[in-house]
Amino acid sequence: MPSALVVREEGPVPKRRKLSAAETPVLPRASRIFAPYRTLGLVSSTDVPFTSVPLGKTTFQITTSVGRCLHTYDLRKGLNLTFITRPQTPGDITATYAWKDRVFAAWGGSPVEGESGVWVFKRGKRIAELERTAGMDDPVRQLLVFGSWIVGCYSTKLEVWKSVTYEHYTTITSAHSRAGQVSGTLSGVLCSMPTMLNKVLVGKQDGSVELWNLSTGKLIYTITPPNLHTGAVTALQPTPALNLLAIARANGSIVIHDIRVDREIIVLNQYSSSGVAITSISFRTDDRGAGEDGRKPGVMATAGPNDGDVTLWDLNGGGRVMGVLRNAHNPASTVRGEVSGGISRAEFLSGQPLLVTSGRDNALKSWIFDETPFSPVPRILHSRCGHAAPVTRLDFLPTDTDGSDAVGKWLLSAGRDQSLWGWSLRRDGQSTEISQGNIRKAAKKLGILGKGLDLDNRASLEDLKAPEITCTACSLNRDGGMGASTGGGSVWANVANKKGNAKTSDEPATGWESIVTGHKGDKFARTWFWGRKKAGRWAFETGDGTAVKSVAITPCGTFALVGSAGGSIDMFNLQSGIHRQKFPSPLTPAQARKQKIRQANLTTTDEMTITAPRKFNAGEGKHTKDVTGIIVDSLNRTVISCSLDGKIKLWDFLTGILRHEIDWHPMTAITAIQYHRPSDLIALACDDLSVRVVDIETRKLVRELWGCVGQISDFCFSPDGRWIVAASMDAVIRVWDLPTGHLINAMRLDGTCTSLAFSPMGEFLATAHADSVGISIWTNRTLFTHVPTRNISDSDVLPASLPTASGEGGEALLAAAFEDDPSPTTDDDDDDNDSDAAPPAQTEQLTAALTTLSLVPRSRWQTLLHLDTIAARNKPTAPPKAPEKAPFFLPSLEGAKPNTSSAALAPPPPIPPPPPSRILPHRPPVPSPTSTLLRAAALTTHYGPFLAHLAGLPPAAADIEIRSLDPRAAPSELLTFVRALTARLRQRRDYELVHAWMAVFLRVHGPAVGADAEVRRALGEWRVEGEGEGRRLGALGGYCAGVVGWVRSGR
Repeated sequence: MPSALVVREEGPVPKRRKLSAAETPVLPRASRIFAPYRTLGLVSSTDVPFTSVPLGKTTFQITTSVGRCLHTYDLRKGLNLTFITRPQTPGDITATYAWKDRVFAAWGGSPVEGESGVWVFKRGKRIAELERTAGMDDPVRQLLVFGSWIVGCYSTKLEVWKSVTYEHYTTITSAHSRAGQVSGTLSGVLCSMPTMLNKVLVGKQDGSVELWNLSTGKLIYTITPPNLHTGAVTALQPTPALNLLAIARANGSIVIHDIRVDREIIVLNQYSSSGVAITSISFRTDDRGAGEDGRKPGVMATAGPNDGDVTLWDLNGGGRVMGVLRNAHNPASTVRGEVSGGISRAEFLSGQPLLVTSGRDNALKSWIFDETPFSPVPRILHSRCGHAAPVTRLDFLPTDTDGSDAVGKWLLSAGRDQSLWGWSLRRDGQSTEISQGNIRKAAKKLGILGKGLDLDNRASLEDLKAPEITCTACSLNRDGGMGASTGGGSVWANVANKKGNAKTSDEPATGWESIVTGHKGDKFARTWFWGRKKAGRWAFETGDGTAVKSVAITPCGTFALVGSAGGSIDMFNLQSGIHRQKFPSPLTPAQARKQKIRQANLTTTDEMTITAPRKFNAGEGKHTKDVTGIIVDSLNRTVISCSLDGKIKLWDFLTGILRHEIDWHPMTAITAIQYHRPSDLIALACDDLSVRVVDIETRKLVRELWGCVGQISDFCFSPDGRWIVAASMDAVIRVWDLPTGHLINAMRLDGTCTSLAFSPMGEFLATAHADSVGISIWTNRTLFTHVPTRNISDSDVLPASLPTASGEGGEALLAAAFEDDPSPTTDDDDDDNDSDAAPPAQTEQLTAALTTLSLVPRSRWQTLLHLDTIAARNKPTAPPKAPEKAPFFLPSLEGAKPNTSSAALAPPPPIPPPPPSRILPHRPPVPSPTSTLLRAAALTTHYGPFLAHLAGLPPAAADIEIRSLDPRAAPSELLTFVRALTARLRQRRDYELVHAWMAVFLRVHGPAVGADAEVRRALGEWRVEGEGEGRRLGALGGYCAGVVGWVRSGR
């Protein structure tokens, strides 16, 4: 008997009660700095097929699974993302089905997750859950909704629910499954026939198909396989013709079966030697596409998970292959190594010449069939894709102008799938893959996408792409944008050689390439147009013919530098593709002879023992191992390179001569380099698990940062240059504070972080992980909240959850600004907890040579200077007028006679003062806190507490305290006040606040100061200190203005 379930309780919803701070559960935050936001780049990253439903008569909605949430796309809007389901399911989604305006999602059931269930979503929101029964621990392999039934197919049974109330109806178990025969278990596919009421067809592992009546729970009929070697049923699909069913089995055969008379009508692929299993079958329903002219019905599309092809069949006349859509998706992982591929589903949309496919390569595509001229193979219409393999490289794009609205908007990523993507953090629809040319056209010329119907092993589209990208560099200063002319050259066809001869097009270019990439095991560095989102003209070859290991672009965007595995560094012009320089610069024969003579003379005269810095000549100083990093300073004067030989070399940009060398060999080898231009600091990752920071100006080591347990996979500076963020192979992301050298934050992730990047404005951190094709985005909480810089230990490293595709559990950028209390910590030490929860202390000076401003808001000391003006402006212009009539609620005085007697007109007698107390003794008035602090400062000459007290007062209170200074006190408060300001000026602290106090002091106490000689002498000392500091600041400002003017000048 069916069980009853109430999905929602009827009646009014109870009012939610606001919890107090003590009642709200507080969970420890994994990271005090970064909070998960969302994940980019997920479209169809699982094996779960998509599901579609018509939306009216104008469009279709297509829903894909990305793990624990669903993405719904609108076909009419170009596969624009419409809904993302929330909340996330407790387990990974295993099956989906769209029915009317709802989407059913089955989740869980794996050995790790245990429980399973089915949720119902509407417009991205969960509205109900199907009733769970005992034994629902296995994953649901397929869902089917028709009529009044919801059917879930498990490996051994069918669970049936009512589609109206979502209550569980019955459980159907196959007879073979009851007996324990594995060959008789269900294969996980089922379908319903349009002409059969309450009937469902279920495929089995032995190749048979069973017909069940859901209402009675009885087996009606079993369709047996033609032989015992066909394998399991892999796909079931009713045809547009009544009573005909398409059955696909594991051996690759497809049978069109008449279930009314149990007879095979058409058998396809019966003797195929490939044995490729078909898991998706769909029929075209617009009565077009078959025949020689495409005007007959009867087109069937089949696809499977073992390759990326879609086979199109003409079922007229016994069935034949009419075309193959080659490489619609990436091939399966068994063919392409780490790249996920294969087609999970191919479906014709009802009544439309459209085919929609999804694959395990994280892609969703729509294809359209052309009628004039007729083509049996469709062309691409829309696509939503992402990386098909884990991401290996991340970089935020710089902007071509300061203050541009695009700052921090675009993220560049490269993956093991040999693709380069540009992701928009503001609108997902703008994200796109940077084109590598018309690969499909080139494949047709090579015969890869020819009309041949051979399904044997062959080359793939991936073989025509550039190899996997290992390093990138970008500068948009010379990028021409979307409307720029590319010069008319072919993609990477004009290979520039070392002698400076480059094939260029006669068509003028308004901009040139802005991205350079190095590729795995390839000796060519390739260029890309960012504005046009396409590959560039040049392929730069390394000087020694070895693989590219590092690339760089000058800040002006004109030159590209390429470092090789053999230690050579070459510079090319991005506009012309001509080789311009080599580091070190090559020697002419005459220069080589002179250098040999000079070295011989130095050896004979024993001058090689001089301890002065070595001066390098042309041709000297080449790296002996892989060049792992190249950077160019902001003025194009110095090229800095590092290598696995443990050396950092500073080259002259124009001449290619080595100017300075920092040698850390054999102590360590350098694996990567990062440059922070505003501070002229370089950070270097070393193979001894440390990050070392070097100042380019002084060429000295300033910091050594330790703490990584595994090899450093990637690291970067924060935009303000205060932090270094590093990811290591132990799956921990660490943050060091450069001024203090402390490790201030660390979070342990589920997977190893392979690459990370900070946005130019510092609001986001992007991370890529070894086991994910998505890109995780984290928000920077320190933009709106304080984070202490105390050093943390290994016990403070907490596990952190990665951002989700739906953004659930994430924290928006402004969330930290609205927090009432600092985030709780998990430290056991109470002192450390108190220090974390306290407001930030006043920043001390980094050095006595710096003039420091106060932390007092600007509005405070400016209001103090103009307090009299503000009071005069707010003074009322006229006195208040008495009301003409008394209010209605007061008693009327009409008829009352005024009392004109002399007694009534006399003033009231004065109130006598109260008699003195005979118990309490007489006490003098208590001095104010300001007077007390001034008196203590005069005795100890320690003016810090007094000035701190005065700085904490509001403008009105500070004005009153300055006016209340008593010149008759002993010692004089005026004299102590002036000496306190002079002492603070000598310390070069609170510069603007000290001048504001002195201005108010002189305006209020000017006459009293003139009558006191000692105060005048103190003011003289103040004047000398102020003028000296003013001259010093003026000289520094003039020097900075001169340097900026020289940089901006065109000379």
